[in-house]
Amino acid sequence: MGRITARRRVTRVRAGASPTTRADVLAVEEPLEIRVGGSSLAVTMRTPGDDVELAAGFLVSEGILTATADLQTARYCAGATEDGTNTYNVLDLTLAEHVSPPGTTATRNFLTTSACGLCGKSSIDTVVTRSAFDPTTDDLTVDSTTVLGLPDRLRDGQAVFDKTGGLHAAALIDGRTDELLVLREDVGRHNAVDKVIGWALLHDLLPLTGHILQVSGRASFELVQKAAMAGLPMLSAVSAPSSLAADLAEERGITLVGFVRDESLVIYTRPDRVIVADPTADDEHSRRTGNRSA
Repeated sequence: MGRITARRRVTRVRAGASPTTRADVLAVEEPLEIRVGGSSLAVTMRTPGDDVELAAGFLVSEGILTATADLQTARYCAGATEDGTNTYNVLDLTLAEHVSPPGTTATRNFLTTSACGLCGKSSIDTVVTRSAFDPTTDDLTVDSTTVLGLPDRLRDGQAVFDKTGGLHAAALIDGRTDELLVLREDVGRHNAVDKVIGWALLHDLLPLTGHILQVSGRASFELVQKAAMAGLPMLSAVSAPSSLAADLAEERGITLVGFVRDESLVIYTRPDRVIVADPTADDEHSRRTGNRSA
């Protein structure tokens, strides 16, 4: 398998001090070509690891897969280089017979960078993909204090970020049990989300009714789109959403939460799913308790 981190000699410069040279750890970024039935579908820049999940999640986001049974096999292609060396950077997926192969509109025309999950789409119409799942009627409710605690739980699980400081992360939380089910890191925030959704597909959990997707960065249109394709009712981000992300979340019935930091958060759509305690209730309880004690 490919490396997740790499070491490099760097020169650190600090104001008022002499430069120092030492070894530093970087997050690895390598291309992954995703093939379906031997035909190239897309190339994405990613952090190696959990590639089958990444490819499966990507196909969920593209509307090609909706259930575990849709994916038959996934294998790395040997002979990825001229000398026949397997670089583990080409992954070929075989779909079940009942699944229609990707059409030409799904094929990415050029490299998908780690910063873009929609690059290479051939038309505006193909950007918005209709989901087989509808989060609108999902009856998930979660306490606001639970949502406020998600970024810390995400950060605590970012082992590679601790070494490199250069990875995004995404985690899937069961909103009914508060269990963090899976956490994935990647140089691309959309890849981290695809890995999480791919994990859910491989564990036969789609649609992700009653679940929350927590991400380490901003909430972009593409992340809301991926959440919708997986049937997720809530997307929480530590940073800001875009206007298009909020528009799509409202259209798809997804609760979109941003700026989840410290003791505050901002709910942009479907606030009915976030239960906010009445701060005056504690004051009233204390007053009554104090009166009885007196």
